Amino acid sequence: MAAAEKSRLVVLASGNGSNFQAIIDACETGRLDAEIVLLVVNRPDAYALERAASHGIPSRLIDHKTYADREAFDAAMAEAIDEARPDWIIMAGFMRILTDGFVEHFRGKLINIHPSLLPKYPGMNTHARALEAGDLKHGATVHFVTPTVDAGPPIVQGRLEILDNDDVESLKQRIHGVEHRIYPLAIDWLVKGKIDFDGAATQTSPAVVDASGALIVPPSP
Repeated sequence: MAAAEKSRLVVLASGNGSNFQAIIDACETGRLDAEIVLLVVNRPDAYALERAASHGIPSRLIDHKTYADREAFDAAMAEAIDEARPDWIIMAGFMRILTDGFVEHFRGKLINIHPSLLPKYPGMNTHARALEAGDLKHGATVHFVTPTVDAGPPIVQGRLEILDNDDVESLKQRIHGVEHRIYPLAIDWLVKGKIDFDGAATQTSPAVVDASGALIVPPSP
């Protein structure tokens, strides 16, 4: 009997791609039963392209600056993604606001990670905002993407304590470590069918992982 085909992932990135690398590592070590079938970037200088090349992952540069508007750019992206036949589309530092049409086309399959404990601090400058507010905890949230930015159903959050000597840069680096743990975990749950869009939308609160990677609030059944 032929082995079951691994879940197919398309990753969207704009820059360094450290979360992309965390997902690559999880796939290559067998922690994640999935295959990255395509990387799509919107910037020619995105280091994620080099990461893809070094791991033999196909990539596409779709430069948003060469399109007349967001609708045309998103249409080109959607065509490339559809050709790859993904089970899941993973946004890993993809710095573009997507059109409603694009989001609805991939409803329930489009995932993002945001560097805050949503619904706190949607948008930019999350680390500075957490520090300015005097928060004791900060973190990152993996969530499904909906037309409203950073408002889709959450899948899992990673939390850590804000230290007295934290500044924006140190907090950013510490949150990166949290992201690299929870993003492959969330994808693993998706691949195994432990959570889906409807389940995430109806759960009373997301699963929570602490700074060590330990699961302290499990996903809703």
